[in-house]
Amino acid sequence: MTVDTPYASVRRAGDADQPRVLDVLTEAFMNDPLVCWLLPDVGPRGCLQAHFHRPLLTHPAVEAYLAGRSEGASVWQTLAAGQTPYEESPDAQKEGQDAVFGESGARLRALGQALAPRHPRHEAHLYLPRMGVIGGRQGAGLGSAMLRHRLERADADGLPAYLESSSPRSRALYQRHGFEEIGRPVRVADSPLLWPMWRPPRR
Repeated sequence: MTVDTPYASVRRAGDADQPRVLDVLTEAFMNDPLVCWLLPDVGPRGCLQAHFHRPLLTHPAVEAYLAGRSEGASVWQTLAAGQTPYEESPDAQKEGQDAVFGESGARLRALGQALAPRHPRHEAHLYLPRMGVIGGRQGAGLGSAMLRHRLERADADGLPAYLESSSPRSRALYQRHGFEEIGRPVRVADSPLLWPMWRPPRR
């Protein structure tokens, strides 16, 4: 289904759209402060990002969307009370990450371990693990369109939403759409700050 907003059209991404969703997210986060910390070598950064994002898109509880002329992408996950996205065993995660990400695998694990206890478990909610817009289209309203599109349905369902913002710019965007910081920002070693944010449903 495609929904037109005052800013852009937003449509649900199908299986055939997965390569485009990966391309958008990879390009959007190439210079993100957190991604640069996780993957400091710019050469393989794009391929490693795609490898990191790909399993998320095949998760049965995940919805992916494209905005505009496929210039923005968002990935949402519906989680039940008591459920978090960090359910893979640490040993399996370590083995897989070290094989692909090398030295960056330790940073990915450390970040996951820092974020896991901060993820709300007390009630069912919508989680936004990824949202990005390609460089030339940032600031054009695509992020707002994607947020508005999915959050309106969450509001109708009485579902709160959670995310971790990785930059001051994205944090300001999420605040404009009703998200509030919960607790102190997260930092691992010398990483950039991440802000856990929660949005109750609007009635």
